[in-house]
Amino acid sequence: MELDDLLAALNSGETITGGSPLHAVMHRASQDALRVTAELNGSYHEPTRVLELLAQLIGKPVHESVALFPPFYSDFGKNITLGERIFINSGCKFQDQGGVTIGDDSLIGHNACWRPSTTTWIPPAARTCTPRPL
Repeated sequence: MELDDLLAALNSGETITGGSPLHAVMHRASQDALRVTAELNGSYHEPTRVLELLAQLIGKPVHESVALFPPFYSDFGKNITLGERIFINSGCKFQDQGGVTIGDDSLIGHNACWRPSTTTWIPPAARTCTPRPL
């Protein structure tokens, strides 16, 4: 299983069961997101470097008109889609397994928390993720 398989499953609304091969791919992507956001949030970066790190987090190019004020948090990152002329203020948190799409000319305020998926923590379905788009 690869990231493309996981994204296809997430974007179709498939439940990702804890311990499954898709869950393992999701866990690897989450570890990458933790690494990138730690670098992004760990010290000051020029705006161009912030956009480079954001592109690394989401796995696709970010338009130069996008502005992000760290800290920024995402526990997955690979299902975020950004338009142009977007401003994301400091402290925002996106749980994007189900997909987060921000269209052109959008402003996101301080400490916005977007959580469009549900995670089950009650056995036997613990660690099961049901994605929802936002």
